[in-house]
Amino acid sequence: MAKRKKAVQAKARAGKRSTKPGRKSAKKAVKAAQTRAKAVAPATGPVTLDEAMALAQIKQPELAVQAVRATAAPPSPAAVGAERAKLRKEQREEHARRIREYKATMTIMKARGARRPRLKGFKAGEGEPTAEDAESFVPLQILPEGDSWFDYPAFIGGGIIPRLAGLLGVPILNLAKAGDEVRYMLGVEERLVLADQLSGGSPAGGPWDVVLFSGAGNDIVGNPMALWVKDFNPAIPPASNINQPRFDAALALVRAGYEDLITLRDQLSPQTHLVFQGYDFPIPDGRGICFLGPWLKPTFDLRKFPTLAAGEAVIKAMLQQFAAMLTTLAGPKVTFINTQGTLLQQTASWHNELHPARAGFEKFADLFQQKLKVLFPDRVA
Repeated sequence: MAKRKKAVQAKARAGKRSTKPGRKSAKKAVKAAQTRAKAVAPATGPVTLDEAMALAQIKQPELAVQAVRATAAPPSPAAVGAERAKLRKEQREEHARRIREYKATMTIMKARGARRPRLKGFKAGEGEPTAEDAESFVPLQILPEGDSWFDYPAFIGGGIIPRLAGLLGVPILNLAKAGDEVRYMLGVEERLVLADQLSGGSPAGGPWDVVLFSGAGNDIVGNPMALWVKDFNPAIPPASNINQPRFDAALALVRAGYEDLITLRDQLSPQTHLVFQGYDFPIPDGRGICFLGPWLKPTFDLRKFPTLAAGEAVIKAMLQQFAAMLTTLAGPKVTFINTQGTLLQQTASWHNELHPARAGFEKFADLFQQKLKVLFPDRVA
């Protein structure tokens, strides 16, 4: 019985070895390929595709070795589909979690009354009202949609939105997603979510007071940026190295998204105020985050820009055109905060190529708080 068991185990081990091609089996595969090539390919003269491929294995035996060693099958369409479905499920669950937490918090503040947050720099006894006699206020109901400037990783305190919530002393239902683009935010899927929020109002009851929107950064940077940046020409100002017709087309797509957002608001929640922002002038120095990026420097390397300053000039010109476009959209219940020029033009101001450092995000949150104070003077401290 023991002998039989050992024989079975030995056979199993041999089977396992045979299913994992090693160096010997790889060499055998190369030799077999060489033999087949010699058999089917003429020694000289023209060759067919199959013959050339066989001969290529003779000249590059290491490729054949690598092919034999590669045991992992490429992902199937079903596997890719399953991963995408998993990601969408996680995004829906995150969205539902944010709604639950917002509703629970805002419901309490509406029922019990909201007290203004302690002002920066004040301490007890310096004239600030105590908790007992502080005047309550009606909390603003704020809905942000946007990109990573609103939804940044928590390890540096997040983006603008969590900081703004702290300044205002109210919960904020943040729909933003890092990496999102205007064409997707106002595409079918995300548009339906936004339309549902505008028509249904706050989960805690009542219409939204304001929608904050941050979009365009991801639409005009990254790999496609090489399409609207020219090869560097030292004979013209650096900022002129923009292929203007192409950039106009990219900017027109962004504008279409903003225009549709305004129309959507007008149709579903005309009392809701829209607030847009214009980013700031980043430094294309090649810094990314968490295996993402860089988003700017590769284009300027490809287009042979000689200096960092030359690339900065192009980015500044593009963002100024974006800000000018948003200015033309401003009007009744549509406000544009021109945040450009807020940060000192130095690397310490930026966490990476596209995102401000911690102190920078705090400055932008202050700008939003100040603008909301103008729009809603009785509801913002």
